[in-house]
Amino acid sequence: FTALTEKFIQRSGTHRGTDELAQTLNHYLCDILEEIMIFGGDVLKFAGDAVLVLWRTAPQELAKTISLVLQCTQQIQKKYGKRDTLVGQTVQMKIGITAGPMSLMIFGNVRRRYFCIGGGSLAEVGEAEQLADADAMKPTLFLPDDPYMEEVLKKYIPEVALRKFEDRVPLDLFSELRPVTILFVQLQLPADNKTVHLTTILSNASRMMLEILCPHNGEINKVLLCDKGCTFLCVFGLAGQKLPYESIHALQSALQILNSCSTMLHETETVSVAVTSGTVFCGVIGHPLRHEYTVIGQKVNLAARMMVHYPGLVSCDAVTYAASGLPPDYFRELPEREMKGLRQPGTVYQYVGITKESVFGTGLSKKRSEYVSLLGRKQEIDLFVSCLNAYKDLGERNILAFEGTAGSGKSRLLTELAYLGQDAGHRVVAMELLEVNMRQSFSAMRVLMGRALGLQDCESCSDRQRVLKTKLQGTIAESSYCLLNGIFPVEFPISDKVREMCETQRTKEFHSTCAKVLEKTIGGEFGIFVIDNAHFIDPASWSIMSPVLRNIPVFMVMSLAPGYATTETFCKAAADNTMAQKITYLHLDKLRASAVVQKACEDLGVASIPRDLARFLIQRSSGIPYYCEELLRCLRSNNMLLFRTRRQSEKAEDDWESLNTSAVEASSLAATSSSRAENDGGVCIVRPDVNLEDTALPATVKELVLTQLDRLKPLKQMVLKFAAVIGPVFTTQLLSHILPAGLRQPMNPVLDMLASDNILKWLENTEVPGDVQDPSKGPSTSRQARSGAQRPSPSTKTVERQSGVLAFCVPLLREAAYELWPERQRVALHRKCAAFLERHAHKCESCGRGDFVALHRFAVTGTQEGGSCQDPADQGDARSWEALVLAGEQLRRDRTHATGGMLRSPGPAGARGVAERLLAKGEQAAEWPSTTDGKPHGSRSCECKAIVESVLVPLARHYMAMGDAARAFYYLLECAAAYLHVSDSDMALTKLNEAEVLRNSLEKKASAIARFEEATFFSLKGEVCWRMQHTKLAKKMIREALSLLKRQFPRTSIGTFVRSQVEKLPWAAYVARRASSLPQKDRRKTLAWLLQQSWCLSLLERLFSLEGTSRGRKGSRLAARMKANTDSAADFYRATRSCLRET
Repeated sequence: FTALTEKFIQRSGTHRGTDELAQTLNHYLCDILEEIMIFGGDVLKFAGDAVLVLWRTAPQELAKTISLVLQCTQQIQKKYGKRDTLVGQTVQMKIGITAGPMSLMIFGNVRRRYFCIGGGSLAEVGEAEQLADADAMKPTLFLPDDPYMEEVLKKYIPEVALRKFEDRVPLDLFSELRPVTILFVQLQLPADNKTVHLTTILSNASRMMLEILCPHNGEINKVLLCDKGCTFLCVFGLAGQKLPYESIHALQSALQILNSCSTMLHETETVSVAVTSGTVFCGVIGHPLRHEYTVIGQKVNLAARMMVHYPGLVSCDAVTYAASGLPPDYFRELPEREMKGLRQPGTVYQYVGITKESVFGTGLSKKRSEYVSLLGRKQEIDLFVSCLNAYKDLGERNILAFEGTAGSGKSRLLTELAYLGQDAGHRVVAMELLEVNMRQSFSAMRVLMGRALGLQDCESCSDRQRVLKTKLQGTIAESSYCLLNGIFPVEFPISDKVREMCETQRTKEFHSTCAKVLEKTIGGEFGIFVIDNAHFIDPASWSIMSPVLRNIPVFMVMSLAPGYATTETFCKAAADNTMAQKITYLHLDKLRASAVVQKACEDLGVASIPRDLARFLIQRSSGIPYYCEELLRCLRSNNMLLFRTRRQSEKAEDDWESLNTSAVEASSLAATSSSRAENDGGVCIVRPDVNLEDTALPATVKELVLTQLDRLKPLKQMVLKFAAVIGPVFTTQLLSHILPAGLRQPMNPVLDMLASDNILKWLENTEVPGDVQDPSKGPSTSRQARSGAQRPSPSTKTVERQSGVLAFCVPLLREAAYELWPERQRVALHRKCAAFLERHAHKCESCGRGDFVALHRFAVTGTQEGGSCQDPADQGDARSWEALVLAGEQLRRDRTHATGGMLRSPGPAGARGVAERLLAKGEQAAEWPSTTDGKPHGSRSCECKAIVESVLVPLARHYMAMGDAARAFYYLLECAAAYLHVSDSDMALTKLNEAEVLRNSLEKKASAIARFEEATFFSLKGEVCWRMQHTKLAKKMIREALSLLKRQFPRTSIGTFVRSQVEKLPWAAYVARRASSLPQKDRRKTLAWLLQQSWCLSLLERLFSLEGTSRGRKGSRLAARMKANTDSAADFYRATRSCLRET
């Protein structure tokens, strides 16, 4: 099974490979269990890729039951003995049979219960076919009607599954692909343990583990009993349980479990713990009637192997080591060992916790860069400099507290401030607290006082004692030095005075001594104190530090994160009038868009970045520096960015690639002038085959975002996950269409609650056009909306709310929620979205409601008459259209205003502006032939700009996610044509590049693209080239399109002459006869080809007319003659009128 897992991961990557593995196992188990239940058997336990099945029988019926079981196993072997997989490995099944008594062992605590099966029969089954493990049975999630039995059985169901079940989340939506931390514990037990004795051991072990795991949101998922002992599978980060610093929680729990079990369970011979982190399948495995909620994946297998190969210690993989962010002193690298089924397990470490080397913590982890400036923090730096000058000149002391979310740049800011303090000639005592410090009494005081007194540099206990006596002389009594043994690693002799104290007196004297030492340390000559992550100050330390900081003047700078008790205390103290002069409390704002662009340029070492990359970083990072750094690191590590100098770009020839390069450079966003000077000529571009919108979130960022998502109730999470499939902006009508029937009724109240939580925001129609609306003023929230246009209460079912539009407040939250979906369910939802949107995939009413590529659907499919959405909730297309227009306007604002007006425009006199004006002069003649002139008419304004954003672009994305490349290519062409229709050449170019990447991938797979699609692709390329004034390249593209349309345009003078004579021949009668003889389907298709030919010839006529040469005039006349003949032929096909339902 481990080797099979590795092959799936190697073939499809961690995310998709894990999902494919789970689906393969699920389908296989489902077939097998179906046969077992037909023969009267039932599932007793699941064990990964193994199942323990039970037939209960009376002794006198044992022979008949064995005969029945043999028939069942023969039937299973015959049908499912071997099964091929997607990775080419054949799965073979082994079956072992035994009969006899078994023992049931039930254990746990009052909230959680588990059971295992023991006895000789179980051991015989294991020996028969080497069925390695046996899991704790999870009863089926269909609970009985008996309230008492229901409460009993609930204790055996994992808490995450129980929460979903109680929130009425459908069973088929339980499963997710989620990053978690796996913890495997193995208790090596003596072979001669009796059942009664074994039950006691398991009860004690499970209670201890639950006490340790619950504060860290860990959960025991399985208890496995085999001949080698007992194994516990624990999981951190399941749905609704994700915490920040999850890997640290897991490592701390692992060390506590190792120490507790080794100390208190005397019957155990060896305790081994392994910790791994990564994406696994978290969900339901088995048959619809017999299943369990469990985890499956590469990291689960790796933890199981590590637990066996590194006994007697806490081992962890390289991912957990890196994710913890703990100093290297907390770990020891372990020797590499070969593990069955794992080719490259990576480096394995032993987690040892706090050692003598790390007892005094660390300095600031961030290093100040001499080359990269600190962006967007001028206000904070100016405040510090002002306080520093007051401290230097007047002796004024202050506490500067900077609050910011994770990744907001607190650590880097404190590093800069510490450097400024040192540069001014002050001694700076800098320290960084970690999450582990918060759970160790007096840890923060030990680090603060120890580093201030210089104890971290002492090599021996005697050296530390000598330093303490020297620097604390006169501060505390000689008899009180022994009280410091509880904080520092020193061994002062216990004085008689302390020995005679009772426990209460000793505690009081200890606190008094610590307060005196702290006052001496922070209020004396030791300088400026800088504490990073001060919210990790442990409660014991804070009980002493808090009154001291109130009464003693001190110059201290600290960073805090919201949601911690220490942060709340400082916030309240800063608001208190009596403390306002001592504490200055600032909230770190997010970086402005310009600062994000500048940071990206500096981190990449370039002078400018493409506009698309800038938009991607601004929207995804939400102004948080760490997110921006991780996104860039992910793009670079996956080779998604290309770097070049401007000189290389200038040498490029007049081809499609050079057009892309020049377009990127023309729309690039530059950093500051100083940065451009340092990175002279360096530019960054996105690799042509990369779509930034499809980029997966970096694991580090995803972990942080999921902690926010997991604070929500399961029903809210589920609605968000469905909305995430639709996109960053969605209509309630489409959301209702893809939601299961059971979730549609509570949809509106849930959406209102999510809006009140500032996770979603309601969008309202505005009188201000989208092009001129202030981008800094986002769409109104639900509360703001109600102050204007009154919205009904959540309990009222109204048509207005059904056609509402919402947007995600935090784009990363949508990305994280989307990536939780297993592949099969995700594809099904994309298919539903596509079916809903396709009925609206056309021009607006004022532009004729046709395809943006004339008769496109008939030329390619011939049967695509419209959408396939027939759900009753989708009636009222007018309201649905209005909602999609509103959604499209918001998407367009997000796209065009994300860069905050920083785009370097080439100016109205630029080449592109000239081309746009020239094109506008002949727009009427060049417009796509249709029943309308293609332009807005009457009182209605054009809504195509919005529809392309909310319908066509999402349709291309949905079909890409479904793996339907042909339909994705179709809608990418529609997108490009639509952007040209609304005069947005840049976006048309972008969509054609996406289409070209898809086209190249299809060619590699030997998948043919329809000839009409190929021709349309080149004709759209030609129009983009024309609009960007690349006339030579435009003619090349149009010629290629005409060749594919079987209307070749001659390349030589002789060919031009011959073609001119041919075009003069009378052929109207032939065309008329052919048009009348063709069926309606073929007439539509032929008309589409003729209209495409006409457009290409029209553009070619104008291109030749610009040459101003004799050859150009001849070419222009020929193109005009060919267009006239083509238009005449099209008129014959139009005359039938039966095929003019859409043009």
